[in-house]
Amino acid sequence: MNNKAGKIMLVGAGPGDPELLTLKAVKALQSADVILYDALVSKEVLEMSRAEAEKIPVGKRGHGQSCRQADINEMMLKLASAGKNVVRLKGGDPLVFSRAGEEIEAARAAGIEVGIISGITTAQAAAAVLGIALTHRQLARRLQFVTGHDHKGDLPQDIDWDALADQNATTVIYMPKKTLAAFSEKVQHFGLSPATPAVAVMDVTLPTQRMVAATIATLPHHSDVVNMEGAVLVIIGEVVSSIINSKN
Repeated sequence: MNNKAGKIMLVGAGPGDPELLTLKAVKALQSADVILYDALVSKEVLEMSRAEAEKIPVGKRGHGQSCRQADINEMMLKLASAGKNVVRLKGGDPLVFSRAGEEIEAARAAGIEVGIISGITTAQAAAAVLGIALTHRQLARRLQFVTGHDHKGDLPQDIDWDALADQNATTVIYMPKKTLAAFSEKVQHFGLSPATPAVAVMDVTLPTQRMVAATIATLPHHSDVVNMEGAVLVIIGEVVSSIINSKN
């Protein structure tokens, strides 16, 4: 039995395109004994790991069947305690809406070494693909990220709606597919203009990528948005106006 504990590395897989992995992430993938990967990690990214590494899916899908976080933590700690070098591979950046805090706490409580390798978060990748700036001196003095659902899968009620209604901010909503209509109604109630530009992007940087540009009032009801099946991100704010104008 190996009495020497391994280590855990939380690694950002980026939005899906393997060319957007950092060199440090590739190095971690090629030295891992075991890779616990999320549902949103593309197969092309997984192919960057060494063939001998054991690859275990631990996907979490909103509103669908998922691995419990407690089970993921337990598996991670058990493997590292057995001397394995474990990569916990997460879509985007591991520190943005990925429950990394719970995994870091679990590793530290067990006395197991844990490290973090940043990745390109989906908001950055989406902006690059769309050719827009998330901040702009005349249009957006602030950038804010918000989750589209709480731990029950419902629209969060404990977020700052006044801040989200700021016409001079860019708001990015992660995982809003099921709650976008409710979000739109609520943020308009708090003062955001219904004409505010908004864009939904599915499967950013992947071959299945799709984009729909509209307004915050009409976007949730657009048939192409309603029928989106992949991972969806929504960007709201005047910085998106250039996309809408280019289509007119």
